[in-house]
Amino acid sequence: MSEKLQKVLARAGKGSRREMETVISAGRVTVNGKVAYLGDRVEGNEQIKVDGHLVATKQAQDQMCRVLMYNKPEGEMCTRKDPEGRPTVFDRLPPLENGRWIAVGRLDINTSGMLLFTTDGELANRLMHPSQQVEREYAVRVFGEVNEAMRQTLLSGVKLEDGPARFQKITYRGGEGRNHWYHVTLSEGRNREVRRLWESQEVQVSRLIRVRYGDMEMKRQLPLGGWTELNLQEVNYYRKLVKLAPETQSKVKVDEKAMDNAKSRRIRRSVKKHQQRHKQAQTRRRRS
Repeated sequence: MSEKLQKVLARAGKGSRREMETVISAGRVTVNGKVAYLGDRVEGNEQIKVDGHLVATKQAQDQMCRVLMYNKPEGEMCTRKDPEGRPTVFDRLPPLENGRWIAVGRLDINTSGMLLFTTDGELANRLMHPSQQVEREYAVRVFGEVNEAMRQTLLSGVKLEDGPARFQKITYRGGEGRNHWYHVTLSEGRNREVRRLWESQEVQVSRLIRVRYGDMEMKRQLPLGGWTELNLQEVNYYRKLVKLAPETQSKVKVDEKAMDNAKSRRIRRSVKKHQQRHKQAQTRRRRS
């Protein structure tokens, strides 16, 4: 059976399906020596190249689906390389023998919290796609007065420059003076959507933290800048959520303990070492 070319490239770890659609449209992909076009399908035995480099394609059943949970700090870019030398969310992820980690959506530079990575481009695509209605929950600190009329407006819908948007739920979590915390949920991942919704009511967002993706919450003991690999049960929660067949293998040992204080301290030390190396590299870059 044939499959869409972007789906095969995503499964090979070259990026998400959306990223691969852009690469194909730019004429950077060839199939059996001929430039490919968006909409092309392949059988699986073709010679596929991206930017002249042969792609090791895999059948869906041959690829192990792995998922990482990362606690993104503010100040990190959701890009593989930053021309200004700023830290990126990919800097500390474990190396892969084949393929690469694909980010499930993005968080802007001033947003922290839960960010997922996977080796499975199809899983990443479905978790991001609005048709799947996967809930995201954010903790938001806002500066300004929020009355009931504003709250109802944000729940019923606001017209933004890229179309209507709304929060599915808004829960007040306390605060002092003009600074107040809310938890909000939505099932889209448009650029700066949470901030833009609040700004439509002339309310400024001063902190934004993603705390949940689907029904899975950020692991509380996972430090900022740290990652942990999800076990088989957790991986299959996300696969079932978006109607994909269950995975049968995992790099995480069955008897491995959940996040405990000792593991959290190890991750924290690793993060600190990485931050020190990055500062040293920046210093050398400025001197040169």
